[in-house]
Amino acid sequence: MAIYLDCNATNPIEPRVREEIIRVFDAVYGNAGSPHEFGEQAKQLVSLAREQLTQIVGARRHEIVFTSGATESNNLAILGAAAHGKETGKMHLVSSMIEHKAVLEPLQALRKQGFEVTLIRPQSSGQIDPNELLHAVRDDTLLVSVMQVNNETGIIQPIDSIANGLMQRDCLFHVDAAQGFAKQSEPLRNPRIDLISVSGHKIHGPQGIGALIARRRQGQLPPLAPLTFGGGQEFGLRPGTLPVPLIAGLGLAAQLAATERNQRSDHCLMIRKTILAWAQAVDGRIHGGQEATMPHVVNLSIPGFTADELIEHFHGLLAVSDGAACTTICTTPSHVLSAMGIREPELSGAIRLSWSHLTNHKELEHNLLAAQIKLGR
Repeated sequence: MAIYLDCNATNPIEPRVREEIIRVFDAVYGNAGSPHEFGEQAKQLVSLAREQLTQIVGARRHEIVFTSGATESNNLAILGAAAHGKETGKMHLVSSMIEHKAVLEPLQALRKQGFEVTLIRPQSSGQIDPNELLHAVRDDTLLVSVMQVNNETGIIQPIDSIANGLMQRDCLFHVDAAQGFAKQSEPLRNPRIDLISVSGHKIHGPQGIGALIARRRQGQLPPLAPLTFGGGQEFGLRPGTLPVPLIAGLGLAAQLAATERNQRSDHCLMIRKTILAWAQAVDGRIHGGQEATMPHVVNLSIPGFTADELIEHFHGLLAVSDGAACTTICTTPSHVLSAMGIREPELSGAIRLSWSHLTNHKELEHNLLAAQIKLGR
């Protein structure tokens, strides 16, 4: 049976989270907006989930806006700020070339509306130079958006340095934390970060739920306009009936990920050591500087093979991907690796291996050896 190594795309749900979601589906079916006791039960669970999220980043309950996931959160943070930018004349946006498409495409949409967008190229290590990015910020900059951890390479970005450098600048700072939330939380506690996007299924919670953490300044939410209308829920930013079971699952998943972070990291590091040794045995070329990488991700190429060929070779042994899951229908090479300066044939041969604390180490060792033999290495 294949070993699942695509956890950066989505994770298997944590069993304790699954149990809680099923319990809530059965026992707490009221609408959190209703005034009776059933609605109150639902509202209490939503409040608990808000608290569980706030504990991770040092926010407050009224700063949590539940969404369908990080993609929606990114869109709300970027497109939702557009009206304020037009009203104030702040028509400049700063981001990087290695952002997720859920950031790059909303930026492109605003470019078509007259905004100017500056995208910073990463260093060959895969990290953004914070000084270069800060130098690009101007008086008319509306928003800076930088991911916490790159989804394709696992490279950790210097968001704390960027946040500190923006202390005296009058612009919004948004962080897409889909890959780092509850795994590397300390940088997200920086009060200069205005907006944080969160995804449930990246931390072993359910798919279809996430959050936008919107820190208040002087008691005011960041100047965002809603993208959808009809109901007024979530402080008027995201209308619609709250999916209480999913929200409860997100809250518990976040709490477990944060409290068990060290144990999960240790397990992932053990697997990483095994995978790096295997990569060396098959002459793999690792992409990105390894001194600032999350413990559960490796991006590599194996000379003589395209990514499609490797995926086919590994069928039944290792379930890997060739980049972001949402872009696999596109035949263009990874925009992340291209921006890092990776060239052909490594560019077309790059695959991503990503695992979790639920990955069975012994079974993985067995399948890696079988994959090595199948490659003839």
